[in-house]
Amino acid sequence: MHQDPTLPVTTDRLVLRRFSDSDFPLFAAYHSRKDVYRYLYAAPPQGAALRQKFDKARTAPFAEDGDILKLAVARRDDDRLLGEVLLKLESRAALQAEVGYVFDPEQGGRGYATEAVATMIDIGFSAFGFHRIFARLDALNRGSVGVVERLGLRREAHLVENDRFDGTWGDEYIYAVLAREWRARRG
Repeated sequence: MHQDPTLPVTTDRLVLRRFSDSDFPLFAAYHSRKDVYRYLYAAPPQGAALRQKFDKARTAPFAEDGDILKLAVARRDDDRLLGEVLLKLESRAALQAEVGYVFDPEQGGRGYATEAVATMIDIGFSAFGFHRIFARLDALNRGSVGVVERLGLRREAHLVENDRFDGTWGDEYIYAVLAREWRARRG
């Protein structure tokens, strides 16, 4: 694996950067929403657990299998926190990572998630030298499915009733892209 990317990374509309203390109120607002956590198969964190989740996002290492690099996604014009993108180091040996993202639903429909996820995939391939990046999505999460399909990731699997939350079974899709495919598409 290569080295950490130089942060922040900017796009036309966004800045991907480390979280700052001033991000906590907006982070807490969207992480407290049940509709956000519906597709994460967990209850929204509350109180000290919410603060702990935020602090962990700021300090987590990214060197061993299972480690997660989480970056804040802010609007470039006013530095307003919109959400977050992550890379989870699934296998150093196989050079594989999982991309994930959580965005404030109030900021949906503007293409921010698609732009941020594309940038995080770029970082995964260029800065870290991953061979394959994949996304795991609840099959009912149409917004997330739309993000990865707009980016041209290939649906590799449909796992039927493979996860359960609050007594309800859920299906999961696996989408992926190889570094050579991504480079060919991005030119």
